[in-house]
Amino acid sequence: MKKLLTLCVVLKEPNILLGMKKRGFGTGYWNGFGGKVQEGETVEEAAHRELWEEAGITARETVRRGVLHFEFEGNPETLEVHVFRVTRYSGEPRESDEMRPQWFALNNIPYEQMWADDRHWLPLLLEGKNFKGKFYFRADRLLRYNLESVV
Repeated sequence: MKKLLTLCVVLKEPNILLGMKKRGFGTGYWNGFGGKVQEGETVEEAAHRELWEEAGITARETVRRGVLHFEFEGNPETLEVHVFRVTRYSGEPRESDEMRPQWFALNNIPYEQMWADDRHWLPLLLEGKNFKGKFYFRADRLLRYNLESVV
């Protein structure tokens, strides 16, 4: 069983916009903005909708940079996450019920308060590379992974 999800990483050099997850899956972690792809929606449409719902901004330029697969021990459902780099947007980030946006300097990304996989794939996205990966977790602990840059 597979769940299709999106994740938007918003960049405004020399900063990155992350959101503190306030409820649901990943509460207490800084993350990009995204969520489930709804029936009848493309992955791109879902990415734009989730960014608007969670951060109050409208993506003007998105580039799909990666596809990540996540498996959690004891859970038969796998997560397929399509990762987008957003460099142009309109509006000002605002807090939502789910996320509290905050800008961070690219040289001060709070990896210690993020999912363990982020420190592996996020640098590839920041370098403008495409990537794919698989990550295996036990609860919130990363057990193993396979990540590669792709053309």
